[in-house]
Amino acid sequence: MDTRQLAAFCAVVERRSFSQAADQLGVTQPAVSLQVRALEKRLGTQLLDRSGRRVEPTEAGLRLYRGAQRLLTLEQQVLDEVVSEGVGDLAGSLGIGASTGPAAVVVPQLLCEFQQAHARVRVALEVHDTRTVVELVADRRLELGIVGAAPRHRAVRFDPFAYDEVVLVCPPGHRFGGRTLGAHELASETLVVMQEGAGVRRIVEDELRRLGVRLRDLDLRLELGLQESVRSAVLAGYGVTFISRAAVESDLAAGTLVEARIEGMDGRRAISLARATGRAQSRVAEAFAAFARERIATMGGLGLVPAERAER
Repeated sequence: MDTRQLAAFCAVVERRSFSQAADQLGVTQPAVSLQVRALEKRLGTQLLDRSGRRVEPTEAGLRLYRGAQRLLTLEQQVLDEVVSEGVGDLAGSLGIGASTGPAAVVVPQLLCEFQQAHARVRVALEVHDTRTVVELVADRRLELGIVGAAPRHRAVRFDPFAYDEVVLVCPPGHRFGGRTLGAHELASETLVVMQEGAGVRRIVEDELRRLGVRLRDLDLRLELGLQESVRSAVLAGYGVTFISRAAVESDLAAGTLVEARIEGMDGRRAISLARATGRAQSRVAEAFAAFARERIATMGGLGLVPAERAER
């Protein structure tokens, strides 16, 4: 198959637009349209529904998209290996997504160090809630994801490489500060929460349910999106929140936030690499996964524990 046609088709499916696909590929819109029409003519079937405001794949188009992604990934892997062997280093692109907990501190540092070590690698990071990252990986729009929760998804596998902890934090001088609370005591305080789909929220919901408390029965007047938003609200004194320890390690050390504990609650969570099931990983992605595991083992100071150490 002509991989240029497949690349044009996949770009249209991912962007839901011929013009945006053309921008992504660095070609003209008519060139993309010509490639897709040639592919449809060759296969003898319509691959895209162009009747709505956005371009959508047909059933045949979805089947082709899944197969085309595997072919394009394999092609890139082969090209990367050929180039890398010639210059003695990695080359290519790494499209990666991260949920807001890992993306706050850990992932940018890992990616910057990895790219600095491999100057011919181009890194593109997207930050979303956990649910969105997993869906983008499943749809093969991202090669790797780094998430703080592992929701079941038949098209994605999760490989833990470090452990973080979800902690309850409050402003200095708050009556919860430094105490161990019963889960039911949370009902007496405004709880600032992250949006649906956030990994931290999922873990908190599961743990509180295990302790006999439903999150929706608490005082949830402030649902503020993702991690940095809830952190800012608590720093300003508007309530308490559950958050990744890695995201507030410096605040806890400086005393601008204070930790409290919930009796019986296990806030430990795995930080996992998410990959599409059955997708051939590029050499760059494999190298980054190995680099991340090794680097986490030596980082320290970020509130993370390497998976190997935590599981012993």
